[in-house]
Amino acid sequence: MSIYLDNAATTPLSSEVFTKMEPFLFNSFANPSSTHTAGRNARYAVELSRKIIAENLNTTADHIFFTSGGTEGDNMAILSAIHANKIKVVITSRLEHHAVLNTLRKAENDGLILIKYLDNDAQGRISLTQLNSLLDGTDQVLISLMHANNEIANLNPLEEIADLAEHYGAIFHSDTVQSIGHYHYDTRLLCPDYLVGSAHKFHGPKGVGFLYAKQPESLKSIINGGSQERGKRAGTENVSGIVGAAAAIQDIYQNQAEHESYLKSLKLALINGLSALPEITFNGESANINESLSTVLSVSFPQSLTEFNLLETLDAAGIYASGGSACSGNSSSHVISSLSALSNKNTIRFSFSKYNTISEIEKVITVVKNYFQPLYNQSNLQSA
Repeated sequence: MSIYLDNAATTPLSSEVFTKMEPFLFNSFANPSSTHTAGRNARYAVELSRKIIAENLNTTADHIFFTSGGTEGDNMAILSAIHANKIKVVITSRLEHHAVLNTLRKAENDGLILIKYLDNDAQGRISLTQLNSLLDGTDQVLISLMHANNEIANLNPLEEIADLAEHYGAIFHSDTVQSIGHYHYDTRLLCPDYLVGSAHKFHGPKGVGFLYAKQPESLKSIINGGSQERGKRAGTENVSGIVGAAAAIQDIYQNQAEHESYLKSLKLALINGLSALPEITFNGESANINESLSTVLSVSFPQSLTEFNLLETLDAAGIYASGGSACSGNSSSHVISSLSALSNKNTIRFSFSKYNTISEIEKVITVVKNYFQPLYNQSNLQSA
């Protein structure tokens, strides 16, 4: 039986969520822009879902726009902010998701903005003092900083960043794709200008997400066509997906405290099991249980003497983890490269969901220990 520990890439669809989606796949499948009864029923489902998501973010439905997922949401937020506010400078970090970094780099190459990168330390932590310094005396600024890092689980201090943005009159966009469902976002208190969610990160369907915009009129359409989503996002709405996104966010927030406690117990069990091995390091803040995203643990292992690498060995044992962000494909992780030197190390990202079990974690520990045993035996012989 396989063990799936790549939930930061995507989570399994909840059966309860699929049950709510199913009628809109086979029966109530009408286009929500159609004016007949079937179309109006589909429209009602879309707007009810919008309201459910809005309520879970403590906002109103007019601030929520449906997208195809996190990448589109980040693109739409960043480009809207740049054009609506005549942004000239964007402050970000080198640890952001490529949906943010590549969008900003293209805008810079097109001559629209200048990017200023915050430094990070060996643990991936950014400096609010440096952010304050960069903001001071600079007009027309966009801050684009994620809440939870998808590779090393670091949490940026969202409230403090939002306070600085408000103090200096800057626009603040946060990629919250990894943290939606794990943290409550009270948009009336937190006051970000843009937040982004993607349903498949919290047991909803792939291909659907949402964007929160404090000022809906600031949004600029990046997809041309019809007048869907109040003219901000053309294209026939993914009704079943939207229903699934709302069902998933409602479910995960209703059981959030229990959910987070369980995820932390899984993560702690893996930390404790792997800590017994020599030369193991945990990247970023991922091993800090109370100060990191509960779903992600990034581990660096010594190089092995075995024929196969650790990921291949895990895969052969039916254990599915990753070397970093799924969006990076086979390329090296820009996040890990931005940390302290990790030469001669194999980096694995284990990421958890409510469907994982302690017995699965125990099997992972056993497989890893067996994999490195020849290396440790040789080291002991050489030191004898």
